[in-house]
Amino acid sequence: MDDDVERAARKVRAVEQAVSEHVTRSGPITGRAWSPDGAVTVVATPGGPPQQIAVSPAALRMGPHGLAAEIVRVAEKAQRAASSRLHQTLERVVDPRELTAMGFPRHADEDEFGWRP
Repeated sequence: MDDDVERAARKVRAVEQAVSEHVTRSGPITGRAWSPDGAVTVVATPGGPPQQIAVSPAALRMGPHGLAAEIVRVAEKAQRAASSRLHQTLERVVDPRELTAMGFPRHADEDEFGWRP
C-alpha cells in the first residue's frame, strides 16, 4: 500500500512540474473579448474576476443598466476565452476530461458578434 501511495505522489509531482513548465512557457493565461461595436473591452483570467475593463465614451450612451449588462456579457465571453486557452495549454499534460470537470472546458471560438464558425 505504501508503494502505491508513493507512486501516486510521484505522479502528482510529475504532473505538477509539467503543468508549471507549460504555464511558464505560455505566459499569463487570459482571455480578451469586446462588444460588437468595440465600446466595451474586457480582459479576464480563467475562473477569476475581470483584470481589465475598458469603456469608450460611446458606451456611456447605453445608460447605466445597458452598460452594466454589456460589461457582464463581455466579461463572461472573456472568461470563456481564458478558460478555453487554459484548457488548450494544459490538455497536453492533463486529461482534457479532468480540465472540463474542474470547470475549464474548451469552448468553440466565437467571432466578435458571438457567432461560432
